Parts: sequence; C-alpha cells; structure tokens
Amino acid sequence: MSEQDVIDATEHPATAESLGRDLGALGLEPGATVMVHTSLSALGYVIGGAETVVTALRHTIGPDGTLMMPTHSSQYTDPGGWRNPPVPPGWVETMRATMPPFDPEHSPTREMGVVAEHFRRLPGVIRSTHPTVSAAAVGPRAADLLADHPLDRGLGEGSPQARLYDLDGQVLLLGVSHVNNTSLHLAEHRAVPSGHPLLAQSSPVIVGGTRRWVAHDEIDDDNDFTAIGVAFAATGAQRSGSVGAGVGHLMRARAVVDFAVGWLRDEGYGQ
Repeated sequence: MSEQDVIDATEHPATAESLGRDLGALGLEPGATVMVHTSLSALGYVIGGAETVVTALRHTIGPDGTLMMPTHSSQYTDPGGWRNPPVPPGWVETMRATMPPFDPEHSPTREMGVVAEHFRRLPGVIRSTHPTVSAAAVGPRAADLLADHPLDRGLGEGSPQARLYDLDGQVLLLGVSHVNNTSLHLAEHRAVPSGHPLLAQSSPVIVGGTRRWVAHDEIDDDNDFTAIGVAFAATGAQRSGSVGAGVGHLMRARAVVDFAVGWLRDEGYGQ
C-alpha cells in the first residue's frame, strides 16, 4: 500500500497519544510483558510512523514493562533452497561463499515490517542470536526472554515465544492477524508427534571468530493459522478493538498457545 493510499484511507491521523489511548482501551497495561506483531500501514496514517508506534507501546507499558518483537531474517539461509524468489543455480556457490554472517546487532530483518526493523535498532534493545527466527526486546525481562535461543527448533521450547509463555506474557497483534502470530509456531512444536520429520536448514554465523555455515532443524509445516485464530477468538479469550485506523488483538500467550495445541491435535496434526 502506498503512502497516498494510507492517507486516503485515514479519517484522522494517529499520534503517540491517540495510539496510547487505543492500546489502553484494548487492555494493554503498565508493567506488561508483551510480544507485538505489527503492520504500520494497517493502522492508517501515523504521524511519525514506526517511531511513533514504538513510543506509544513503550509509554503504555511503562518502565516496568517489557516489549518484544519478532526480528526474523530468512535471508540467512542456504540460497540453494530459496523459492521466493529462487536464484539462478549458477549463483548459488558464489552466494554461499560470500554471504555475510548473521550479526544480531546489525543484520536486518526480512518481511517483519518497518516497526520491527526500527525497534531492533533502538538503543537498549537486545536481540537473540538465532540467525533466522530471532526476537528483540527491551525492558526488565528482555534478557530472560532472549537468553539461550537454540539453533535447532528455534521456535520451539528454547524460543523467546516459550519464555513469553513461561512468564505469562501477552501477545499483541497490531494491524495483523494470527497468520503473523509467531507463538502459534510454539504450539506446532508442542502438538507435533515425536519423530515428525524436520526441515534441515543452514545459516552463516560467526563461531569462535570465524565465519561458518551451521546446520539447524525446524518443523516443516504450513498449518491454517487463520482458522486457529478464528476459533480462538470465538472462545472470548482475545480482546479486540480499534488501534488507529486498524484493529488490535490482545491475548495471553498461554491461552492462545494452549488452545492452538489442542486445535492442532484435534485436527490430527503431524499424523
């Protein structure tokens, strides 16, 4: 969506103050530990853009709150397996040999949106070390959420999403749907039967000061997160309301993950 399209679709521009009121009405409170997934354009025209959205979130949860966002970077994978888009076969070896290694401090996100990309670069924000499914956070619980993020099953039991669950944190979908809810990948890991096939991946990272390609595994599945979200909303455990010109959805991480595990098992996931 172009900026002109966003302007044309917006009756009143949003400000940090107006977004804060909307977030408070949705139920986001001071001291919250929350993982936010966002689409800036879906909120209508926001004066100050991504910076204003982050300011509103941090002001709403206050200094005792912890804000986390997914900062995935799927570009740090073997180009021989790329499909969206694929690269010419003749390029692959050169790309493998020269691709920069993942760097939590400097590597950009991919397809996470401008809010997450702005957030990860702010002073005081720290980022987990997984080369493809990292998260970034700031606040008193940031280190607890991001520590020891393992390479294998990066969205599973060692993930920031799992730590959010342990801390009884919240998930906020801001202008996006459950299709973007990364906590549902944790539910996949918990629902999948033992021995389910894994997708072999590799990424360039720094190990002991040297650039190396390292192997890691992830579940290779494409479940219907839209259907899960619709069914979960029907339970009443999700609060929804206007945020800017868009819609926000706020829920407990434990509630949505536990529900999704049951839904996936009922659907025979992985069998």
